[in-house]
Amino acid sequence: METPYLIDTHAHIDMAENPDEIIQNALAYGVKKIIIPSVEEKYFEKIIKIAESYENIYCQLGIFPSEAKSWNDKTEYKIKELAQNSKVVAIGEIGLDYYWDKSFVEEQKEIFKKQILLANELNLPIVVHDREAHKDSIDIIKEFNKTSDVIFHCFSGSVEMMRECVKSGWYIALGGVVTFKNAKKMKDVAKEIPLDYLMLETDSPYLTPVPYRGKENQPAYVKFVAEEIAKLRNENVDDIMIKTSQNAERVFKI
Repeated sequence: METPYLIDTHAHIDMAENPDEIIQNALAYGVKKIIIPSVEEKYFEKIIKIAESYENIYCQLGIFPSEAKSWNDKTEYKIKELAQNSKVVAIGEIGLDYYWDKSFVEEQKEIFKKQILLANELNLPIVVHDREAHKDSIDIIKEFNKTSDVIFHCFSGSVEMMRECVKSGWYIALGGVVTFKNAKKMKDVAKEIPLDYLMLETDSPYLTPVPYRGKENQPAYVKFVAEEIAKLRNENVDDIMIKTSQNAERVFKI
């Protein structure tokens, strides 16, 4: 039987000073595959180049909610063109973020819709950034998404919202927040979610899990996310690793 391994489905390793070192650390911790999301068009080529340099590194293309105003017709054409690369496995991270700035919510919604339709056209999953925009995110996906698998990255909703997502066949990715002492909501989600709909991530360099909280995050630390979820569920960590890796491989076709 193959040794259980981890997949970090969301790590901004393009932001690291030394991506190679980060990747080697991850391998040493049992992280076999990593997916790099994109947030701005100007970084698309850089992210693809990193993915192409390593066998088990993949990437997503998309425009982050806060960058919605930068979208133009050329952006859509560029994503379509670059998505022909086999290393591009999703459209992301896309979605809505009402936390920082609510002054251009309508633009965010419009670009979110366009990218969902683009993902449908390209037959790729969508990776959703949803911050303090739960209802609008769900409503837009239900209305506009016809064929793409949906992954809520860095899930921050309630158990009830998780159940609604699962009922729709969508996936939930949990990261370092689940290890935080006061993150009761996330711990409850981790306990209750059916394993068939769970994935793991770090969102590095952000949201570093305990015991490294306060330091810069990296994919190697997804191990601590798996261990915390196993502890909360009173299950074997190997089972969590196997199931979440199978989910990621199936959905992202990696």
